[in-house]
Amino acid sequence: MPEILIYTSNFCPYCTMAKRLLTKKGAAYSEINVDSKPGLREEMMQKTRRRTVPQIYIGKRHIGGFDDLHALELKNELDVLLV
Repeated sequence: MPEILIYTSNFCPYCTMAKRLLTKKGAAYSEINVDSKPGLREEMMQKTRRRTVPQIYIGKRHIGGFDDLHALELKNELDVLLV
């Protein structure tokens, strides 16, 4: 299974939904809460070119946010990425 990284923030319902979907799939992930330390949001924005959370990486592939992750699930393409 590839490494999964999720940038999150406190009180983010989309972050919660993304983590719930990945947990349902049996996928382990690492989480970086951008609210936990100054500069983490800026680091995320430089890496992803986006300012909203969640931002999800599966392996080296930037998936995007929860809507992007959910769209992959609806197209039955998420399981292939998690293998």
